[in-house]
Amino acid sequence: MANSYHQERSLVPPIPQGCPINSDWSPLSPEYLDDPFTISAELAKDPVFYAQSLNYLVVNDMDLVQSIFLDHETFASTNVQDPVFPLCPAASEQLALPDFDPVAVMSNRPEPDHGRIRQFTKSLFSNRRLRELEPYIRSRSHELIDEMLAAGTTAEFISAFAYPLPGEVVFRFIGFPESDDAQLKDWCRERKAFSWGKPSEDQQVKIAKDIVAYWRYCRDFTASKKENPGQDLASELIANWRDNPDKLTYREVESIVYGISFAGHEPVTAALGNALLCLLPDRTQWEELVADPSLIPNAVEEVMRYESSQISWRRVTTVNTTLGGFEIPAGTSVFLNFAAANFSSELFDEPFRFDIHRQNANRNISFGKGVHFCLGSRYAKFEIKVMLEVLVERIPSLRLIEGQTLQRFPNITFRGPEELLVAWG
Repeated sequence: MANSYHQERSLVPPIPQGCPINSDWSPLSPEYLDDPFTISAELAKDPVFYAQSLNYLVVNDMDLVQSIFLDHETFASTNVQDPVFPLCPAASEQLALPDFDPVAVMSNRPEPDHGRIRQFTKSLFSNRRLRELEPYIRSRSHELIDEMLAAGTTAEFISAFAYPLPGEVVFRFIGFPESDDAQLKDWCRERKAFSWGKPSEDQQVKIAKDIVAYWRYCRDFTASKKENPGQDLASELIANWRDNPDKLTYREVESIVYGISFAGHEPVTAALGNALLCLLPDRTQWEELVADPSLIPNAVEEVMRYESSQISWRRVTTVNTTLGGFEIPAGTSVFLNFAAANFSSELFDEPFRFDIHRQNANRNISFGKGVHFCLGSRYAKFEIKVMLEVLVERIPSLRLIEGQTLQRFPNITFRGPEELLVAWG
């Protein structure tokens, strides 16, 4: 149904006439999952091409990517949470259950509703709220590092630090009780596969059941906050709904809780792993951060450009339009290739060099642009900054263990190591 949170789209419009067609490339191939940036540099020889593996139009050029973000009427965001590939009947049956009814709210809701809803959520990511979260981020970072140090001189960084911490932070931000953390993380574990991967039929059914369970939890939790409000995001959303019932619906409040509780931690986990992959191979820049933590904010921006935890995003055309000199039919799915755009040599000098001092690193496109610019970007960058500050303070000798093989979860958008072996001392 229109404005539902996850939709299946069966329409595949004709390939744009004259547009280059790539029948070989897939963003799910092992080679691309391992190094999308080098491969995308080759793909970028065509600013726009049609990928038969996806039935998507792929846009590599930074200027074109930005123009798409800025034209939200022609290029809608309504498909960003949808499965890339058709679901099996059993999975679709789960999502058709009558009580699974989250609505699109932020990333996938078109204007004017997006702007209406956003005005009630932007204050939730204010500087004041970030300052309120900072003590928890710091104290929990120290606790996890204490556990790492007590266990020896090596650790698997993702499970020890990068995976638990962002989830716990966003759950405290929303108001979820600590006792539910393990269950919530388990429900979220394979969500990337549902919206951005190509899971098997058995995986689809399991993920669909987890998504429904997660939605039911968010709905029940939100209802509990109506009677027992606290100092948290959910309670503030409910207060906004009560004060403005004609501008914000209760179902939208439930759906914001459902959406933010996932979006607020998986990309941050990936970004933390990516940050160490950027900073530790050549320890010069890591040691600069150890000596001067004030360099960390710009280092975070350069990580977002050079090794982004989000290497693509999606749009769908609402009308017939022109892009890159080609006539594009309405209903065409569009793949915005950040892995190419963030390495634009026209915008970034020596784009394949990681440089924490890069003056325009913040011109990366990893958080989007325009009316749908990621509302949580400041939250994510602040959280990563604080975590890195604690890491450089507590483990200045941190290093990668040599010879490890990195694995990344197969999906078209989110990228980070599944495991990362580190040592110190």
